[in-house]
Amino acid sequence: MNSNSQLSTLNSQLILGIDPGTTVMGAALLEVTNGNAALKAMTTLSFKDCADHYQKLAKIEKFVSEVIEAYKPDALAIESPFFGKNVQSMLKLGRAQGVAIAVAVNKGLNVHEYSPLKIKMAITGNGASSKEQVAGMLKRFLHIDADRMQVKLDATDALAAAYCHYLQLRVPTSTATHYKSWKEFTTKNSERVK
Repeated sequence: MNSNSQLSTLNSQLILGIDPGTTVMGAALLEVTNGNAALKAMTTLSFKDCADHYQKLAKIEKFVSEVIEAYKPDALAIESPFFGKNVQSMLKLGRAQGVAIAVAVNKGLNVHEYSPLKIKMAITGNGASSKEQVAGMLKRFLHIDADRMQVKLDATDALAAAYCHYLQLRVPTSTATHYKSWKEFTTKNSERVK
């Protein structure tokens, strides 16, 4: 994407943010108009009524499909799973993320994945920020009234993923260097590879 097309995406774009989960999943829509971002909607999806993990995946597929069909977002910004001590939890979280990504790709959305560290750094400047701190900064940046803020932080985590993507769109791509392969990167940056 060149800088001109990047600037045009800032004129009008709807970004779907998702915080994948297997107990609660967060979703948010961030509307970008003339370079300014505003909260359109945010919610959570609970899996209390699901008998097993496979029903949760089916519920995620249905929910993400319905959101995309109803709102027609341009892009999906999704939080990538972080490595934890519980391998089974990580596997289930990865599946939940995979279903959301597959739906978005099949519906023609551009998908952008961000690590929790990247999202926190983009919003608070501190990769060790709490969910509450991230939510507080989003409330401030987006001028969200207290009654619109979600009680469950999964929703604001989804909004954070969308806002992180919005911030990435604002970075001029003309200064970024793109490499076709790892080999090309290591050849051109030998001093950075150990």
